[in-house]
Parts: sequence; structure tokens; C-alpha cells
Amino acid sequence: MNVTIKDIAAAAGVSRGTVDRVLHNRSGVNPEVAKRVREIADKMGFVPNKAGKILAARKQKITFAYLLPSSAKPFFDEVLKGVARAEKELSDYGITVDTHFFKDFKTETHIKEINKIAESGYSGLCITSLDTPEVQLAVHKLVESGIPVVSVNTDVPDSGRICYVGTDYQRAGKTAAGMANFTTDGNLNILFLTGSYNIRGHKERIKGFTEGLDSRSVKYTVIDTIEAQDDDECAYQKSVEYLKKNPDINCIFIAGSGCAGVCRAMNELNRKDVNVIAFDEVPAIKEYLHSGLLKFTIGQEPELQGYMGIQRLFSWLMEEGKRTSSDYITQTIIKIQENIAE
Repeated sequence: MNVTIKDIAAAAGVSRGTVDRVLHNRSGVNPEVAKRVREIADKMGFVPNKAGKILAARKQKITFAYLLPSSAKPFFDEVLKGVARAEKELSDYGITVDTHFFKDFKTETHIKEINKIAESGYSGLCITSLDTPEVQLAVHKLVESGIPVVSVNTDVPDSGRICYVGTDYQRAGKTAAGMANFTTDGNLNILFLTGSYNIRGHKERIKGFTEGLDSRSVKYTVIDTIEAQDDDECAYQKSVEYLKKNPDINCIFIAGSGCAGVCRAMNELNRKDVNVIAFDEVPAIKEYLHSGLLKFTIGQEPELQGYMGIQRLFSWLMEEGKRTSSDYITQTIIKIQENIAE
């Protein structure tokens, strides 16, 4: 079994940070303590691994940034759990992660935050952002400056990012179409709610859903596609407006967040006949699934997305010039009342 910095720290009665500084010849450690740590490391047979040697050679602190929307918080809380898990696993290498948030879905807001990252000296960035030409250019400039970027949860292709970590949204949309075919009768009159027209993942979910309905010869009419900013209150107001204006609506497809707002509107208007199609496993969705208002939801392993995004950045730093990194696609998981956690 390989000896770790944690093992040496326990044997020497010092912190892992102290052991790390000694083994990587950094200052700030009492000479007698440093000598004792080295002796214990030699006695225990510690051999620095490749990653440790590379990071020691860089002679600089490695800090990654994660930039994500402040909305849809219950979902991204799970993503951040994965980020924290990766940060903990990589702590022996001195890796830390700072989290930053976009306050809205305006392109100029996203560009401003990306530019702040460029000026802050980060070693890499995980980003959940808009797929617009302006954002693509901002990310490309970041990559050109030497800061690797991984797009997480929703992709920003044509930007120079090293890879994408997240779900296959078109597959998720087609899966939802298959489930809708099993759980509804007759024609569908669909209202689509998206967080933002510029979120690639939301557009791909909608595209996959309509393609899935077409492949099954399901008859449907799209009433409208509207933005709800991944906000429950906005989703509630929009749902009330459209359900009153279009009583024929019998299906609401929520491409992003906002399920609690939609279900609140349905309850208020006594429209429990509407088939709501939602994604993920946030508390509100679990509640409505157990109550029977939702028939199913489709998960995408958010914790794993956060974890793998940071791990992909770390691996990129370790590749020493062999700069290739493949996408990591999480599972599309159908959840119903019987197999979703409370």
C-alpha cells in the first residue's frame, strides 16, 4: 500500500500542509521539524508520484475557479458537492477551488465574469455558461492566455475548451419523449419553459423531445417556448398566464429549473390534468413526484459532474504537453416514485 502525505503527517504529528511544504522544499517549516519529517518519510518508504513531482516543479499554488449560475441553486448545490469532493482528494497536491457565480443570463454579465477570471491568475476554470458567439470568444481568449477551461453541465463548443463534462441533453429529451408516450393519451399541446434561450443544454433537451415524439409518430402542437430564467416565481407567473390564455395546454416541458413554480400554478388553477415533464432530483421535484403530480423525472448525476470537471482540469495539468482530454458524459437516469430517494 502506497504511503501518503496523510500517513507521514500522522506519524510525525504535524499537518499535511507541513509535510507537503517539507517534501516540496518550500519555506516556512522549522528546520528540526523538516528534518524529522524527511526521516519519517524515508523510513516509511514514501515515493512522490508523478503528479506531485510535476506540481512541485511548477513552484506555484494551483487554484481552479468554478463559474456557474446563481439560479437553479438546489441543482448546483449537488454539483458543488462533487467539486468539494474533488478538492478534498487533491488537497495533498495543494489544489484549491474558488467558486464564483453569474447573477443572471445576460451575455454581458457572463463575459464580465469570465474576464475577471482571466485577470485573477487561476490555473484553470470549470464553467457553466451561455452558448453565444460572445461567450465563446471570451472563453477562447482565456484558453489562448494559457488557462484551460472545462465546460460543465452545459457545453460551450467552438470556444477552445478542453472538454465537456455533463449529460447528453438530446438523449435526455428523447428519453422524456419515450416516457411521455407511455404516460399520456391523445394529442399533446405543449408549452416549453427554458431557463434561457442561450443555454445549449436546454435547447438540446427540447430538440431531443420533439425528435423523440416525431420518431414515435406522437401528434403534438407547440403552443410556445418561453424563458423562465431558471426561477420558480417567474415560472409560476408564466405558467398561470399561459394556462389561463391557452386552456388546451396539457403538457408543460420544463427544460431547466422552475418545476416548483409550474406545479404551484397547476395546483392554484386546479389543472392537475397537465402532464409536467421535468428533470433532475431537487427537493421540489421529489416532493411532487411522491405526491403524484409528476409521473417521472430524469436525472443527470450532478455531483459526478462537479467532481469530474475538476479532475479533468487536474489531469490536463499532469499531461505535460500531451494535451488531449475527452468528454465525460454522465448517465441519463429515469426516476419514478418508487426509486427516487426521499
